[in-house]
Parts: sequence; structure tokens; C-alpha cells
Amino acid sequence: QVQLQESGGGSVPAGGSLKLSCAVSRWTFDNCGMGWYRQAPGKERDLVCALDGDGTRRCRQFVKGRFTISQDYPKNILFLQMNSLKTEDTAVYYCAAYCIGGNHWGQGTQVTVSS
Repeated sequence: QVQLQESGGGSVPAGGSLKLSCAVSRWTFDNCGMGWYRQAPGKERDLVCALDGDGTRRCRQFVKGRFTISQDYPKNILFLQMNSLKTEDTAVYYCAAYCIGGNHWGQGTQVTVSS
């Protein structure tokens, strides 16, 4: 069963850091690819970083070098470490699981970066 629960959002000044967490079930880690998305007001949901089933990590160019996706497999947690945050990183961040039966989403966590 796919279960996703994000945490760690908040408000930070530009240049600051946040670490998002997504608690997942063991079944999800073993059977699905994982990713972090974000959606800013008035914009579409957009992929930020992904962790493929073979362990490959990918991040979009607009966060490359600043954001890192990782996992704590024994604790069943997916992370998104966000450094050097910019005001344009302000959005609701979602944890996602890509499974054979379909895609699943967490409820989202708000990240606000102030200038």
C-alpha cells in the first residue's frame, strides 16, 4: 500500500536551507520510483528531483547544485535537502511515488522563501 506523508516545510529567508521529509511505506520504496514536485501559485506542478528504482538521482537544472534528493531506506524516509533557497523556490512541495498501478501523491508541504 502506498503511503506518503511530507513534513519539513516552512518559511526561510533567501539563501537559507530547508530539509523536506517524506515518510513512505517499505512497499513503496521497494516497488516504486520516487520524486519531489512543486507547484507555485498559478503554475503547473513541476518535477524538482527524482530517485529512480535503480538508485539514479536526477534534479532539474533550475535546482541543480542547490537541491539533493536522498533516502534513508531503513527508516523509509525520502528527503529533499534544499540549500541556497531563492524566492522563486516558493511553492507547495509534493512527494510522489511512481508505481506500476499508478502515481501517488502526498498532501504537500508549503515552502516560502522571503527576500
